[in-house]
Amino acid sequence: MPSPAPLPKHLTPLPPAAARPASSHRAWAFLIDIAVFVSVFAVIFGIYSIGRSWLGPVKVEAEISQNPRSLPLYAMYSLVRILVAYAISLVFALAYGYVAAKSKRAELVLIPLLDILQSIPVLSFLPGVMLAMVALFPSRQLGVELGSIILIFTGQVWNIAFSFYSSLKTVPRDLREAAIIYRFSRWQRFLELDLPFSTIGLVWNSMMSVAGGWFFLMACEMFVLGDKDFRLPGLGSYLQTAASNGNTRALMWGLGAMVAVIVLMDQLIWRPVIAWADKFKFEQVESSGNAHHSLLNFIRRESFLIRMYRRILHPVVDWMTLKFASGAKRAAETFAAPQGARPRRWIGWVFAGLGAMVVVYGVYRTIGELAQLHRADYFELLRSAGITFLRVNLALLIGAIWTIPVGVAIGFSPRFARLMQPLVQLAASIPATALFPVILLFLIRLRGGIEIAAMLLMLLGTQWYILFNVIAGAMAIPTDLKEAAQVFRFGTFDRWRHLILPGIFPYLVTGMVTASGGAWNASIVAEYFHFQGRIVKAPGLGSTISSASDAGHFNVLLASTLIMATVVVLINRLVWRRLYRLASTRFKLET
Repeated sequence: MPSPAPLPKHLTPLPPAAARPASSHRAWAFLIDIAVFVSVFAVIFGIYSIGRSWLGPVKVEAEISQNPRSLPLYAMYSLVRILVAYAISLVFALAYGYVAAKSKRAELVLIPLLDILQSIPVLSFLPGVMLAMVALFPSRQLGVELGSIILIFTGQVWNIAFSFYSSLKTVPRDLREAAIIYRFSRWQRFLELDLPFSTIGLVWNSMMSVAGGWFFLMACEMFVLGDKDFRLPGLGSYLQTAASNGNTRALMWGLGAMVAVIVLMDQLIWRPVIAWADKFKFEQVESSGNAHHSLLNFIRRESFLIRMYRRILHPVVDWMTLKFASGAKRAAETFAAPQGARPRRWIGWVFAGLGAMVVVYGVYRTIGELAQLHRADYFELLRSAGITFLRVNLALLIGAIWTIPVGVAIGFSPRFARLMQPLVQLAASIPATALFPVILLFLIRLRGGIEIAAMLLMLLGTQWYILFNVIAGAMAIPTDLKEAAQVFRFGTFDRWRHLILPGIFPYLVTGMVTASGGAWNASIVAEYFHFQGRIVKAPGLGSTISSASDAGHFNVLLASTLIMATVVVLINRLVWRRLYRLASTRFKLET
C-alpha cells in the first residue's frame, strides 16, 4: 500500500484537538455541587439569624456597634432587606406595568398614579408605613423590619414599573400579530413575548433599583419619628452613625464592606444575568458581539443545580404553558366565553364605591391637616419648591450631557461594557450620603458651599437612572440596523440622528422620567444632613420635608409632599407623557 504523499514544507499538520476528559467534566460538576450545598447551609444559617432577630422583641434606639467585626452580620441584614424589597418590587412592577399597558381604561388611572407615587419622597411614606407596621406587630421587631423593607421598596419599584410599561407599549406590531395568529393565551403572550422583549430593560433597571436601595439605605435603617428613634442593625445605620459621630475610620470600614458586597453581587448575579439577557435582543441577523461570562458558563455545566431545574422547575413551567394554551384553544374554538364565566359588573361597582369612600375620607382628613397652616406657610413652601425645581432640572441637564454618550459607548462595545459595567454599578450603588461628610469638609468653608454640595449629592443620586437606561437602549438596538449604518457609511452626525437617538429614545424617556422623580426624592437627603452633631441644610422643599419628619410636624410634611407630587405630575403630563406617546408611535421597531 503506497505511503501518503508528504505535505509541502510551508504547510505543517495541525495538532489534534485536545478533548476534555470525562473525569474533568465530572470534577467541575462535583465542585458546583459542593458550592451549592455550602450555599444552602449558609442560607439556612442566614434565615435562622434573621428569624431570631425579626421575631424577637422590638428594639427602639438599639445601639449600633462601630466595631468592624460587626460588619459581616450588618452586611447580611442590609442585603436581605434590599433583596426582599427588590423581589416585592419586581412582582409589583410586572403586574402594574402589564395592567397599565394592556388596558386603556386602567392606563388612564394607573400611569398618573405612578407619576404621583414616584414623586413622593421616602421620608413622606415614613410616618404612615412605620405606624402601620408597628401597630400590626407592637411587640415584635418584625414590624420595624417590614417598615424598613417597604421604605426601600418605595425607592426601588417605580423605575422598574416604568421600564416594563414602556417596553410593552413598544412591542413590534409583527410580533403581536404573530402571537394572535398562533392563538397565544395571555399567559403564553406574557411568558414568550412581553417578558422576553422587556428583559434587557428590566435587567438594567433592576440593577439601578438595587443601587437605589443602597442609596436610601441610610435613611431606611435609622430614622426619627416624633419622639421615637428607630435604629436597625445594618450597613446603612453603621454608616450614618459613623458620619454623625465624625468617625472617619468606621466610615471607611463601612464603605469597604459595602463595596465588597456590591462587587460580589456584580460577579455572582448581575454579570451572568446580563450575559443571559443578551439572547432576548430583538434581532433578524446573528449578533457579532454576544456577551459571555465565565461564571455563567461554569454554572451551565452538568451539576446538581441544573439537574434539579430541568427535572422540577422546567416541567412545571411547561405544564402551565400547555394548560393555558389548551384553555386559549377551547376559547378560540367557541369564539365566546360562557355567560357564567364573565365577571359581573356589580362587583366592579362595589370596589369602585369602596374606593370612592376611602378617597373621600382621605380628602376630609387632609383638608383638616392643611387648614392648620397659614397663608405665609404656603408661600414659603412654594418658594422652597421653586428652588428645588431649579436644582432638579440642572441635575438632569448635567446628568444627560455625560450619560448619553458614555451609555451609548458602553452599549455598543462589549469589550468596553465588560470594563465599565462593574464600575458604573459600583459607583451607582455606593450611597452618596456616605461620602457626603467628606464632601462637606471641603465645601462647607466656601461661600455657597452647602448649595454646591446639595447639587452634587442630588446629581450623584439621579444620573444613574439615565445612564442605565441609555445602556439598555443601546444594547437593544438590532445588529442589522448597525450593519446597515455601516453599509451606507453614515458619518457621526447621521449615525446619531438616524440610528442612535431613535433607537435609544424610548429608554431615554424612561430614564429621564425616573431620574426626574429620583431627583425630587433625593432632595430630602441632599438638602438636609446631620453632620458632626449638627444639622446642615440648604433651602428647598427637600429640607422642609426632612425637618418636618424629624420634628413630627405632620401637617407641614403633608403639605410639602402634596406640592412636590403636584409639580412632578404636572411636568410628567406636560412633557414626559407626550414623549412617551412619541416613543410608542414614531420610534418603535417595526418591520
